[in-house]
Amino acid sequence: MNNFWWGKRISILGAIFLLAGNSLASEPAFDCSKAEGEVETLICQVAELAVLDQKMQQVFDKAMVQLPAEEVKRQKEMQRGWIKGRNECWKANDVRDCTEFAYTSRIVELQVISGQLEVPPIVSLDCGDNSQPFTAVFYNQTEPASLVLTRGDDQVIALAQPMASGIKYLGQNVEYSEHQGEIAISWFDNTFECQVRQ
Repeated sequence: MNNFWWGKRISILGAIFLLAGNSLASEPAFDCSKAEGEVETLICQVAELAVLDQKMQQVFDKAMVQLPAEEVKRQKEMQRGWIKGRNECWKANDVRDCTEFAYTSRIVELQVISGQLEVPPIVSLDCGDNSQPFTAVFYNQTEPASLVLTRGDDQVIALAQPMASGIKYLGQNVEYSEHQGEIAISWFDNTFECQVRQ
């Protein structure tokens, strides 16, 4: 999934530039004199990636203040794992695209789980098997737009993908697509045809 390119790089990163300000455009949050490996070196060389790193640090710091203590501990561990995963992008066909995807998906995840965004209405879905019902929450204010899809006790955050028509969101082992009112969900090893519950 790290190799997946969702396009619209200019519009997404342009918005981040406006948020971050020109003073953050050239330096990431970490010390470039201590950069290790191809990915960290690239972040120090590419202004857009440096802005993403600054944005990540801002969102992460805010999350650490807003989350409960136990979740703070968990997210710190996840952040260390995320950094290792980001640095593995040197193996990708397009290192820059992979690195951008890593940043954008993690930023959205932290914003959602720490309550940094206003929560939109919850949409209930009828997918036939309602023993573990699906719900969807669409965050159109993130870049890119995102979806929190829940089934029973399991929850996945998925990111919007460019489509000629309809909408599609991709997350880890999950795909949500909607076209002309028809909803299809691929949830790990299962597929569902769904409708919005009235």
